[in-house]
Amino acid sequence: MTIDEIIANFELLDEWDDRYRYVIELGRTLEPLPEEARNETNKVQGCASQVWLSTSARPNGAEGPVLHFVGDSDAHIVRGLIAILLAIYSEKPAKTILENDALAIFDQLALREHLTPQRSNGLRAMVERMRADARKALSLASA
Repeated sequence: MTIDEIIANFELLDEWDDRYRYVIELGRTLEPLPEEARNETNKVQGCASQVWLSTSARPNGAEGPVLHFVGDSDAHIVRGLIAILLAIYSEKPAKTILENDALAIFDQLALREHLTPQRSNGLRAMVERMRADARKALSLASA
């Protein structure tokens, strides 16, 4: 599912209970995270829940590396937040990841204002982790 489809679906839902259920449903669509990826290296620091993000990069010529993310959490709502982040960032060039502000999209969805402070901090930690992985992939590609 694309981020544009998610935004369009959000706009169809008037009640926040329905929007939360939708976010949880998005989390159920995540591709499974291999057990070996549930390690300290992939664990996202700064999240109240257990969150893992695994990143792989593939070269794409002049476009620079394209990143693929797989993630999981032990919290249903956080799994949904991961699904939205993957729609924004996964399978995108590292340069595009660094140019796109995922938090602005969460603000557009009015989702951040409905998250607890702990969840909001965790969301920022996940975004920063993905952006750091994009910066790392770019530096490795230019080395």
